[in-house]
Amino acid sequence: MRIGVDLGGTKIEIAAIGNGGILARRRIATPPGDYAGIVLAIRDLVAGIEAATGRRGTVGVAMPGAISPATGLVKNSNSTCLNGRPFDRDLSAALGRPVRVANDANCFALSEAVDGAGAGAETVFGVILGTGVGGGIVVGGRLLSGPNAIAGEWGHNPIPWPRPEEWPGPPCYCGRTGCIETLLSGPGLAADYRRAAGAVADAEAIAAAAAAGDAAAAAAMRRYEDRLARALAGVVNLLDPDVIVLGGGLSRLDRLYDAIPRRWAKHIFSDAVSTRLVPPRHGDASGVRGAAWLWPEEAAS
Repeated sequence: MRIGVDLGGTKIEIAAIGNGGILARRRIATPPGDYAGIVLAIRDLVAGIEAATGRRGTVGVAMPGAISPATGLVKNSNSTCLNGRPFDRDLSAALGRPVRVANDANCFALSEAVDGAGAGAETVFGVILGTGVGGGIVVGGRLLSGPNAIAGEWGHNPIPWPRPEEWPGPPCYCGRTGCIETLLSGPGLAADYRRAAGAVADAEAIAAAAAAGDAAAAAAMRRYEDRLARALAGVVNLLDPDVIVLGGGLSRLDRLYDAIPRRWAKHIFSDAVSTRLVPPRHGDASGVRGAAWLWPEEAAS
């Protein structure tokens, strides 16, 4: 049995995978800003799911950010309480066994490339559009991490071809301004709507209001789609992937799969664009599935 844990900014999800499917699944709220609480919560979730299945498993964890190859500490996490911490070692000590930890977008991309919406494609770019913005790259079924453990981290590049009103852009927790994440995350969309309309709403409510004909919400969604098209065009120009799979809460907005390909062509350095933009096949389960697959099947037997 393989156990996957998806650690997000607002929720922690766990799944036990074996016999070709998900045996058990749980979800709790992430302890806000509490590093020790997060480690203990994952420990308790693993204990609970092993008790429920009566089996012991390998543990893989999808997390925001990455383990620095230089220091062994977490870097680049928008769940900032993780930064500078030996998360994999602390979690291994709490569980009394080795764990494997990878960036959440990498785990998402791996899941969707293996048997999800990108199955059979040579190059898959997996995108997280949620509390934060991240990406993962799978080529030939192999997850790319890179010597700096930042492959696919498009969320902390500046928005391409910025409009005058987008410069220098909102401040980002990373210390820069105008990062893609500040505009294309769920909180980024909400902040843009608040700045323009003077009203407070989350991304889901903005999309619903736009669909109902609200002019301010519709304008916010057009700005969002234009920015996402430019940002993904930059990815296509660099990687030329066969498939881009959207994940995270904003991936549930059906309008994106029509609007973005219509908008990105003018920014892509090609006479035709064959890259497909698709929703995830496994939805919310992609994170835990990819995390579980950080361990080979033989290690879990």
